[in-house]
Amino acid sequence: MDLAFLHPLYEHPGPWASVYVDTSRHTEDTPHERRLTAQAMARELAAQGADEATCRAVQGAIGELAHSSEPHGRALFARAGEVVLDPPLARAPQGGDWAEWAPLPRVTPLLELAGEDPVCVVAYIDRKGADFELRSALGSDNAGSVTGRQWPVHRTSSVDWSERHFQLRVENTWEHNAAEIADALAVCQEETRADLLILVGEDRERRSVHERLPKRLHGLVVEAPHGSGSRLLDGDVERARAEHVARRAEAELERFRAARSPDGEGRAGAVEGVPALIEAAREHRIDELLIRLDGPDAHREVWIGEDPDQVAVRRTDLKILGEQRSWPARADDALIRSAVATDAPALAVSQEEVPVGGLGALLRWK
Repeated sequence: MDLAFLHPLYEHPGPWASVYVDTSRHTEDTPHERRLTAQAMARELAAQGADEATCRAVQGAIGELAHSSEPHGRALFARAGEVVLDPPLARAPQGGDWAEWAPLPRVTPLLELAGEDPVCVVAYIDRKGADFELRSALGSDNAGSVTGRQWPVHRTSSVDWSERHFQLRVENTWEHNAAEIADALAVCQEETRADLLILVGEDRERRSVHERLPKRLHGLVVEAPHGSGSRLLDGDVERARAEHVARRAEAELERFRAARSPDGEGRAGAVEGVPALIEAAREHRIDELLIRLDGPDAHREVWIGEDPDQVAVRRTDLKILGEQRSWPARADDALIRSAVATDAPALAVSQEEVPVGGLGALLRWK
């Protein structure tokens, strides 16, 4: 997950209100329920020590979602009476709505709830052209279309040799249209930066377009087994998106496993465990942060100063480094703050044994 969008959260000191709201339920009572949620989250923050202005800002922002049709949810991060960031979620928060008041914004859940949301271009292909649809967890949008030659596109049923010239013209039309669709789809992928290209249509039409796409895109292509009129197509798309996420996570875990083995000089290209990660964060060596959300180290208490690289296992360590002001914080959120400051991405992983303790990082240098 690219963490660049979190930069505004670290341009101001805390404490911060972090609120996760579930908007996945939609009934005639939803507006009333959302207003009750707004009041409940404001009360919860106040009980944890949040200032009145910030509680009002959060209540107002949730109240504005009363008539929202967002399919999953929203996170809100507020301080000093202002909601600074309110990203939509790609998945509904498990356990419902919740709020927290802390020295750092509680951003780690975003790795699971807003991260790794592959964008797909679904291409609905026929012999005359194609329509493109851009899909993500937040919905779908029209992404354009392409129209090829309109005639001739159908074979005749005759096997007479006099029809051979016509049949060849049909073949040429199909090939021309497949090339036109492939070119347009390549442009669409470049413009949208889509992670996947999902081809929908008859077997031959899908295959013809697939073969004519640039080789650099072949690894992004999935041919849907069901057509545009099938109620199973949505399942094909979601399955392709989930498999893409799983493949990427496994590839990064394999990199991590290989990199954590020391070389001949005893140096490794990856670390795990809070002390080693804090050292890497202070030295700006984190290249990619790996977090298992339920890992025991994720909620381990560390100490932070005002700057992202002011992080330590013990409060006295910060004083030795010259930092006079310090606060306790969760290890995962402190490390994400450091990662944002150095433009390092983060990845949520699910395998219990890797990384040990639930926190690890690939390093920029050994």
